[in-house]
Amino acid sequence: MNIAIIPARGGSKRIPRKNINEFCGKPMIAWSIEVAKASGLFDRIIVSTDDIEIVEVAKHWGAEVPFMRPSELSNDYAGTTEVVAHAIQWCLDHGLSVEAVCCIYATAPFIHVSDLKRGLDALEGGEWAYAFSVTNFAAPIFRSFKQTASGGIEMFFPEYFSSRSQDLPTALHDAGQFYWGRPSAWLKGIRIFDYHSVPVIIPSWRVQDIDTPDDWLRAELMHEILIKSKTIN
Repeated sequence: MNIAIIPARGGSKRIPRKNINEFCGKPMIAWSIEVAKASGLFDRIIVSTDDIEIVEVAKHWGAEVPFMRPSELSNDYAGTTEVVAHAIQWCLDHGLSVEAVCCIYATAPFIHVSDLKRGLDALEGGEWAYAFSVTNFAAPIFRSFKQTASGGIEMFFPEYFSSRSQDLPTALHDAGQFYWGRPSAWLKGIRIFDYHSVPVIIPSWRVQDIDTPDDWLRAELMHEILIKSKTIN
């Protein structure tokens, strides 16, 4: 069976109660739960949380919460891989036969059903450990620079100063939406950002991290535009 795991701890610092705050008419986590349900790809949709209010919201919107996440996996230092591995181990300990696992972030309201399907197809299309959502950087990273202690600037890659943008490799980054993986990869803690992973490219105009209040506002504005353009439902 295929399982969706949605990590959603209760202790968000920069945006308190981020996972269940109302986003464009429904709790943020509801967007992830609904797209997982609509995809028809999952036999179980499990929310991993340490928070009873998140439990209630998740169940109301159609997910299941068969266990409470332990405290050692609910602090600021717990990684996604460990959280997903814990949920997978729970499934295995309860006799479930798991073939593929998709971690879907609770703050990813712009996921499309088609993206999740492309992810599963990509994972099954080769000997991959993971298939996950990525997008391209808005500007060429090889011509990026930083401010120095003296107040000036310094290029990270000065050897590319004279290179044309179109001649530089396309750089990708994590889109922060979903991560398909084989159970063994999650359980072994195999690193996602490596050669054994295949990218599922999402257009940059449909990608937004939501970590700060400014991010949240930008995402709401994006959602309004996408609704008007009928790009999302």
